[in-house]
Amino acid sequence: MSKSVFITGTSSGLGKLTAIRFAQMGWNVAATMRTPEKETELTAYDNINIFKLDVTKVEQVQTAVDQAIAAFGKIDVVVNNAGMGTYGALELAKEEAIDWQFAVNTRGPINVIRKFLPHYRANGGGMFINVSSFMGITTAVPLGSLYNMSKFALEGLTEGLYYELKPLNIELRLIEQGGSSGNNFRESITWNRDENIKDYDDLMTKVQNLMNTSQTSGLLDDPQIIVDAISALATGESKKFRTVIGAAGNDLMALRNSVPIEEYLETIAKNYM
Repeated sequence: MSKSVFITGTSSGLGKLTAIRFAQMGWNVAATMRTPEKETELTAYDNINIFKLDVTKVEQVQTAVDQAIAAFGKIDVVVNNAGMGTYGALELAKEEAIDWQFAVNTRGPINVIRKFLPHYRANGGGMFINVSSFMGITTAVPLGSLYNMSKFALEGLTEGLYYELKPLNIELRLIEQGGSSGNNFRESITWNRDENIKDYDDLMTKVQNLMNTSQTSGLLDDPQIIVDAISALATGESKKFRTVIGAAGNDLMALRNSVPIEEYLETIAKNYM
């Protein structure tokens, strides 16, 4: 019997590539997105079913979960991939931007996990793979405090759940990715701005320049490496709880683990002075 996977945020980038990989592996794929009526590529696969899902809407999560289970009978792995980024000075962030950052990146996975737990308990187990970021275990870019907050929270959520779900044979995994090519993350960033406050402009210019040149500077990873890591976790080829992907993330973690936190923070800060 074919295994089945439920993936959030499959309209583009990593989510879409992950859905295609599992379909090519012979898995049944529940590919979810906010606007399924616009999707044309995933519809070409007989073993991919597309469901409408905004992870911030609890009732919609329940409907998508119910529909996926009805379609495939059993879901073996859930990949919480949907995410977004709010950047800019915290002082300048609009209230809705703060709430939206948490709602998508942290509360969204909570919503999905909670709705799948009864199904996993009934089936004697399952797996959640939460797509985080190396920005969830360290910091490296100014003006990303809200994004860091959401990913740090996702890391703590996943690690905390390990203890309560292990007795139920429900496994938890984390992917700490960096930026990847072919992803529209940069284009979907919400920037916090106030035309009347210029104190953060110099720092914002430096951060935006870093993001704009990341495509050609070798800072972005091949998304297929991330897809490989996700599929390895789902199939049991890898047993890692945390998988840090890419040279940038691994170099940052090596630095963070080798020096006191004060030294690490000062070292990163000097890059933007």
